[in-house]
Amino acid sequence: MPYRNRRMILRNGPVYTMDPRLPRVSALAVAGGTVAGGVDVREGDADTVGHERIDLDGRCVLPGFTDAHVHFQEWSLSRTQVDLRSCGSKAEALRAVGAAAAGEGWLRGRGWEPLRWPDGDATAADLDAVTGERPAALWSQDGHTLWVNSAALAAAGATSRGVLHEVEAFTFPVPPPDPLECSRAVRAGIAEANARGVVCVHDFQRPGGRGLWQRLDADRRLRLRVHMSVPVEMLAAATALELRTGFGSQLVRVGPVKLFMDGALGSGTAWMLDGSGDALVTAEELAGIAREAAGSGLSVAVHAIGDGAVRAALDGLEASRDAWEAVPVAPRIEHAQCVDDADLPRFAALGVTASVQPIHAMDDRDLADRTWGARAASAYRWRDLLEADARMAFGSDAPVADLDPLAGIAAAVYRTADEREAWYPAQALDVADAIVGFTAGAAHAVGEHRRRGLLLPGYAADLVVLDTDIVEHPDRIAQARVVATMIAGRWVHGAPPW
Repeated sequence: MPYRNRRMILRNGPVYTMDPRLPRVSALAVAGGTVAGGVDVREGDADTVGHERIDLDGRCVLPGFTDAHVHFQEWSLSRTQVDLRSCGSKAEALRAVGAAAAGEGWLRGRGWEPLRWPDGDATAADLDAVTGERPAALWSQDGHTLWVNSAALAAAGATSRGVLHEVEAFTFPVPPPDPLECSRAVRAGIAEANARGVVCVHDFQRPGGRGLWQRLDADRRLRLRVHMSVPVEMLAAATALELRTGFGSQLVRVGPVKLFMDGALGSGTAWMLDGSGDALVTAEELAGIAREAAGSGLSVAVHAIGDGAVRAALDGLEASRDAWEAVPVAPRIEHAQCVDDADLPRFAALGVTASVQPIHAMDDRDLADRTWGARAASAYRWRDLLEADARMAFGSDAPVADLDPLAGIAAAVYRTADEREAWYPAQALDVADAIVGFTAGAAHAVGEHRRRGLLLPGYAADLVVLDTDIVEHPDRIAQARVVATMIAGRWVHGAPPW
């Protein structure tokens, strides 16, 4: 994406810098790709002569949103595949699959949630009845369970009842999509992300997709900042290539090494302190991985959902702290959905970022109550983490949830997505804190807090224009709409005049 040496002033609307020292200004000057000196500019200032005047007409300006946890290629492709998110039973899911079963090649989809179904477990035979000989592979909503039919099992030379969990699911040989299909889907996904105010993603795509980011960047067709994670299986290769977290271009950079401590709530594989769930990596193994990564200048991002996994992750990071403290980017724990009281202060004490997804609380509240019972009081506890001085970054985990920062902000503020009362309302956040999670907090999680995430002089001119001042009127978040999005001084969505 080329940088344009444009100079402009956005005025006549509230501009929120998200810096507590100067939270709101009356206008914003942009020069080239950065916020210009003097953010509280006035008509006639000598250093703003020649700037294009853009009338906000009361619209609200915020730093551009970052989705700090997304599987971008999977999300982009999922928008073209069978969507099972609304299916409340196995019968409904099978009807949806059957309606899409005509055609050739592999049938792909996602979004089914077996623990919510009242009519029995999924099997390969169930799929066979509606798909016939066409191979089918359907990911669960949480992305940790794969439902396949007999044709898919035969193609893979495997035997199973048709439902695979965790490593068995991740390694099942579903043929990758055609490269052209991926490219088209990702480019459409970028445009959609921009339309939702997103300027940056932390991409936790499993193997695949990194070459496409680099090609789009080299061809100047990339309209998104990307931090590409390194799957732990590729750590040795990354080390051999001497890659370091933060290396890259203005738009595409190497992110953290990603590993899994446990599974997920929806698949019944979250590692809990009571011993239930799947313990995929021990604290000792994590410590070794963190040391190895730190030796190459790579930070780590640790998937941990259950309170047992979170504790083991903190234990492993504490044991390896002497090694990773030399890495400019601190470790992060992804999801941290259930955190025991004793572990809350350990995030700040260690300097570990809690990378969480507020929308999950809305999607999971019934399942968490049913599965975790009283332990659900220790779930999705953003206020407690904030008051324990933990650094937080917010994302969506798309395609597990939709990539939509405004929906995430609403979830963090309201703690309900329907007519019911707020779920554990004491954990709700103020709107400014929720916005910080998608802006400055997310930038800090990848070591860019001195360059992005705030609208201050010298920072990247990454911003979003909303039709509603959600800071002054948080009750209007659900109705707010993105008007325009800017990256490095360039409009990538909704360029004025509006």
